[in-house]
Amino acid sequence: MEVAQLIYHPPYGPFYGIMGAVTSIVFTAMGASYGTAVAGSGIAATAVMRPELIMKSMIPVVMAGIVAIYGLVVSILIAGSLNTSETYPLVKGYVQFWAGMSVGFCGLSAGYTIGVVGEAGVRNTALQPRLFIGMILVLIFGEVLGLYGLIVAIYMYTKDVQ
Repeated sequence: MEVAQLIYHPPYGPFYGIMGAVTSIVFTAMGASYGTAVAGSGIAATAVMRPELIMKSMIPVVMAGIVAIYGLVVSILIAGSLNTSETYPLVKGYVQFWAGMSVGFCGLSAGYTIGVVGEAGVRNTALQPRLFIGMILVLIFGEVLGLYGLIVAIYMYTKDVQ
């Protein structure tokens, strides 16, 4: 192997792409699971007071699950472009690693936000039904944090680096 090949295509280059795929799905799944668990405890408390509101209270859980889908999409994109170290540039590995980190940490924060807002929102909506629209709006603002990470990750993924 010539020196230029080892500099631009080292054997450890694909490791960074793999870690991008891993961090993408792991952190978004952690955020989604936290959001589901915390919002689920609020749903359980609401079901005791007002059982007719259970289906309306499921919205935070669904929104938390969508965050994990963002990480899954980026992980599949990155995993599909992985190749051998002879044809996979190190720079591409770095870019894909940070693309995975982008969607991963944004998904983690979005899941946390959805959990906290969803839990308080469904509990308080059981007491005051007019709070429902406000809860939905704040949940959307929390969900968009994960969407921003997905947009940045896809933008980074589509960059043509050599």
